[in-house]
Amino acid sequence: MNRLFGASAVLLTLLYHCAQAQVIEFESNGLKYQTLTRSGVTVMFTHLGNHIHEYSIIQVAISNGSNTLYIIRPEDFTYVHSDGSVLVASSIKNVIDMLMQRGNSSDVVKLVTQYEATVYGNPHFKSTNGYEQRRQAALAMSGGNKLKAAAAASAVAMVLTRLKPGESTDGAVFFSTEGKPLAGGRVVVKTNSDVFEFKSD
Repeated sequence: MNRLFGASAVLLTLLYHCAQAQVIEFESNGLKYQTLTRSGVTVMFTHLGNHIHEYSIIQVAISNGSNTLYIIRPEDFTYVHSDGSVLVASSIKNVIDMLMQRGNSSDVVKLVTQYEATVYGNPHFKSTNGYEQRRQAALAMSGGNKLKAAAAASAVAMVLTRLKPGESTDGAVFFSTEGKPLAGGRVVVKTNSDVFEFKSD
């Protein structure tokens, strides 16, 4: 009886660990990525080195391999510091408002150049409904430097997205950090169906 109980406990432990999603880490073009799959949905991210004014930025890619509609919002992303304090991602409206007030052409160049390097330089992900589509729409806009900076941010930024099965998207998620880098903590994504918790930096 004790042997049977012991074997059952070992089997349950193995099944539990197999059922747990595992964070996978890899490098691409000098950037460190983490990726995690839950319920058929894969979330991948990396830290972008530069910041825009008071915002630190992560680049996120999401692929819906499930058989249901999946909704993602930038505010689903949080950064949990090592002391347990939580920083919620900023809405794109706040970022655009800031750029409309203080944006300039160097902001546009820095943001777009860095973002495109991550999107086009990552062979592990191809978006069906992300930056490239938003970029085409932003190119149609005209105006001064501040308007162009805001348009660039809106093209780069993760926005509320409804992903159908088989679709994927990407976008930048902005955290208001007073220009300080995100370091020592971990990214957590709480969606309508799952929690994606990544490793500490």
